[in-house]
Amino acid sequence: MAKRDYYEVLGVDKNASQDEIKKAYRKKAMQYHPDRNKDDPDAEEKFKEAAEAFDVLKDPNKKARYDQFGHAGMNSGGFQEPDFHNINMDDIFSRFSDIFGADIFGGDIFGGGTRTRTRRRSAGVPGDDLKIRLKLDLHEIAFGAEKRLKVKKYITCEYCNGTGAETDEDFIMCSTCNGTGEVRQVSRTMFGQFVNVQPCPNCHGEGRIIKNKCSHCHGEGRIKGEETVKVKIPSGVHEGNYISLRGQGNAGIRGGAAGDLIVLIEEKEDERFSRDGNDIYFDLHLSIPDAVLGTEVEVPTLKGKAKLKIEPGTQPGKLLRMKGRGIMGLNTGQAGDQYVRIGVYIPTKIDEEERAMFEKMRDSEHMSPFNKDGQKKDFFSRIKEVFS
Repeated sequence: MAKRDYYEVLGVDKNASQDEIKKAYRKKAMQYHPDRNKDDPDAEEKFKEAAEAFDVLKDPNKKARYDQFGHAGMNSGGFQEPDFHNINMDDIFSRFSDIFGADIFGGDIFGGGTRTRTRRRSAGVPGDDLKIRLKLDLHEIAFGAEKRLKVKKYITCEYCNGTGAETDEDFIMCSTCNGTGEVRQVSRTMFGQFVNVQPCPNCHGEGRIIKNKCSHCHGEGRIKGEETVKVKIPSGVHEGNYISLRGQGNAGIRGGAAGDLIVLIEEKEDERFSRDGNDIYFDLHLSIPDAVLGTEVEVPTLKGKAKLKIEPGTQPGKLLRMKGRGIMGLNTGQAGDQYVRIGVYIPTKIDEEERAMFEKMRDSEHMSPFNKDGQKKDFFSRIKEVFS
């Protein structure tokens, strides 16, 4: 079902102040609290809907993005739209308790209430992060790619839905902490009374223990498995860059938050090109006649082949620039260049006719790297002498 507009949920307009938004949410929380609406099965969902709207509109950054893009913009650009529909009531009250100004856990707001609320910590133990290495070829680095990765990891047990219990009735309150998930030690010193609060050692901070463990996961709420994860690689990444996929690591124990999946980028060596930042280099070897007389050649690029004109008298080691033929920069939208590095092939075997031709050229003034004064010729004078 499509989500309603958050301003409509709270009954305020877009220009409402933070105080008005806070008051509107408090009013909705009072109106739809389940303790006051025992005969209304939709009250709890409306209560959670209001909490979700308030979570976004109370934060200036989230509010600004929501105003610009609506719900569609809340799951991009580093933002993630909240989902309060799978959160229990205790956690919602704990999250926003500062705006009520009363002991909501004891039921003072709602006339005593019928529920016994505790400050139990979030259930479960968080899962570990995972790290995998992903090798990319130069084309994938240059233009970006979307990869599907098979990842072996702990996944949520489907049989118990991650709870670790055989059934929903197989939980009992921890007798050590009475469901709070915490134990307190009070000590008195000459400076006053000190209270040390620590997670309960019996339930590990969950506030409850399992009476009958799930037969599939043996109480962990997770099992070993494999999942296919999609990862989008932006253009211009480098060796050693990494992409963090939140919640794609190992599942937590008994409903604990999943860890992250860290994708570490590695570069495959390319047979044709070498890389320097966003620029790439290609070595082109010319024959002696082509270097002297000039020619037109086809060279490979990241997008296919392209023609390149070689000027007469081109020197070994010269770099010819092909603008915009390099790698699309990371988050810049600008491509680097391709440089063609000129080399001249010197044959190691020649026949008698070729030998005679080179012997004839040996004493030619134009073929000598030095002028009549014994000084080394520069590039431009050499071209002029070859064609004079």
